[in-house]
Amino acid sequence: MNMTTLARPDIVSQIGNTPLVELNSFSTSSVKLFAKLEWYNPFGSVKDRAAYWMIKEAERKGLLKKDKSVIIEPTSGNTGIALTGISQALGYKVEIVIPDKVSDETKKILKRLGATLHETSDDLCPRVGAGTDQSISLAKAISKPRPDIYYMPNQYENDANFLAHYESTGPEIWKQTNGDVTHFLTGCGTGGTITGTATFLKEKNENIKIIAIQAQKNHLLQGLRNFEESSMPDLFLRRQKIVDEWFTATNEGSFRLVRALAIKERLLVGPSSGSVMASMLKTAEKLESGNLVGIFADDGTKFKSLYDQQGVFTDTEYYNILKNAKNLSKPVYAFV
Repeated sequence: MNMTTLARPDIVSQIGNTPLVELNSFSTSSVKLFAKLEWYNPFGSVKDRAAYWMIKEAERKGLLKKDKSVIIEPTSGNTGIALTGISQALGYKVEIVIPDKVSDETKKILKRLGATLHETSDDLCPRVGAGTDQSISLAKAISKPRPDIYYMPNQYENDANFLAHYESTGPEIWKQTNGDVTHFLTGCGTGGTITGTATFLKEKNENIKIIAIQAQKNHLLQGLRNFEESSMPDLFLRRQKIVDEWFTATNEGSFRLVRALAIKERLLVGPSSGSVMASMLKTAEKLESGNLVGIFADDGTKFKSLYDQQGVFTDTEYYNILKNAKNLSKPVYAFV
């Protein structure tokens, strides 16, 4: 099968309604930990939601024209994969501006899906803020002179990113927990996932605690950012008061939990999911009872080279885990 066959228009109907699973090895009788497995989205991550909402909103506003418009976006990976896959299915070309530190696996997936890549020397995530936003600046420089062709969704400011989670992720979690969720935890990049989901959940129950996870400085956690190194995106700034607590994830702690999840739960997760897991355990230590839900943004299949570099798994361990992993769906790009 090729990408054209798989990335058909109806593939977008598979976005959302991802499973929520209990992490039995880490739960207790009174404090339950649950993971929302976002790699079940067709292009393999939580970013499928925002990408689809941004494209549909642009179509509604008449900003995109089939077989003519080119979508361009700065991204650390998952948004680019989602935008490329969904755009190809809907009839748009895609150019992605990406930091060169992003994993080789991610870049190969983007190319296989048909994206044109522009690499920058940015840190792992495109930085937000004057003087540090090489990826964002390059995307704007390419698109601004040709508004007739280029459209930049700009996930860092686009409210459709927020709405994707307000209208899908939040309601799903509320329904899947029968309204019994007490804590919601997720890693932060653009802020769309946390603000959209949290706003919905708080409207249902204002006592639900919202815990935001940022990365340490000089981190290796693709998809997360540190808000001292990089300014908080406007999308996040508009609703940052929704956050009750902050947790700073370390490289070491995140990779340790990636390994623990593989061994104890047979879940092969991406680095940011290790960060979320570390925060969930820290939060659970302080509770007598509760139901914690964390977003596991993507799986670990895009990060073998990173895990090799950091000694997270041996080659034998990685392939054994990959073979025996449970709840490991195959996104569209796995067949390309």
